[in-house]
Amino acid sequence: MRLEPPERTREYRNHHLDSTRWDQFVPRDDDIFVTTAYKAGTTWTQRILAALILGPKPLPARLSEISPWVDARFMGPLEPILDRLDAQRHRRFIKSHLAADGLRFFPQAKYIVVGRDTRDVFMSLFNHYSSYADTMFELFNDPDRPGPEFPRCPATPGELWPVWAKEGWFGWESDGWPFWSHHHHLSTWWEIRELPNVLFVHFGDLKADPETEMRRIAEFCAIDVSEDSWPALLATVGLGAMRDEARHFDDPMAMVWKGGADSFFYKGDSGRWRGVLAPDDLALYETSASALDPALRLWLEGGRHATGIRL
Repeated sequence: MRLEPPERTREYRNHHLDSTRWDQFVPRDDDIFVTTAYKAGTTWTQRILAALILGPKPLPARLSEISPWVDARFMGPLEPILDRLDAQRHRRFIKSHLAADGLRFFPQAKYIVVGRDTRDVFMSLFNHYSSYADTMFELFNDPDRPGPEFPRCPATPGELWPVWAKEGWFGWESDGWPFWSHHHHLSTWWEIRELPNVLFVHFGDLKADPETEMRRIAEFCAIDVSEDSWPALLATVGLGAMRDEARHFDDPMAMVWKGGADSFFYKGDSGRWRGVLAPDDLALYETSASALDPALRLWLEGGRHATGIRL
């Protein structure tokens, strides 16, 4: 465990990511960053922050415009994204999928790290990956793409799991192909979890007790919320409410995911890997998970509510 801020020592550039896009970012002291590997509650946490900062009213624009994913190289030119962020007069909350060794770290800002059981992440990722429309592959595999081409999704989870569980896209990773590592991402943030501006939130805790986790986030970010506001705020952050909200904006997800918002905001269930991952698959998981800090593995598999780990 480290108590000093992390150093940015690695560059993440592939079909999805470009960590160098952060070089042009100008921070504010009260910025909030939501960072996950993927499929662990990123959008959910962003929507919680939107409710806490903007109130329970409908969003004035798509969540992805209010809270952009800066390190996504396929989102188009960076300048318009930074201009929109610079124009925001409310407190900003911004998405990243970078590990702590690839993201610029600002000591005055807040970092919310969201995690989930690795096996559940995989099941959600397979649904996400297998639902990509052709448009997405055109974006990922443009002529300026750094590195190899992003491949099409295998037909079944059983075909993807063996490579996802034991091969990395980047040389310093040992899982996550053809995306990036779930375990490396969490491990880099886990090392600095005691820093006062880092908060860990677990997908399972959000499901088990959303109000408690939302209150934790509000307290961590020093956002004052009146008691009579909580019911209305909580009503805006459920899966159904987020799905309906995405449809309201002409469901742009329909252009990039088969099934649109219904596919992106899928079930949010835990444990779907049971009956899907075979014994040999679970043996691969055991090998990978055994390399984690035991406390991190325990937290990933159960969260605070099931393990009693205090973060």
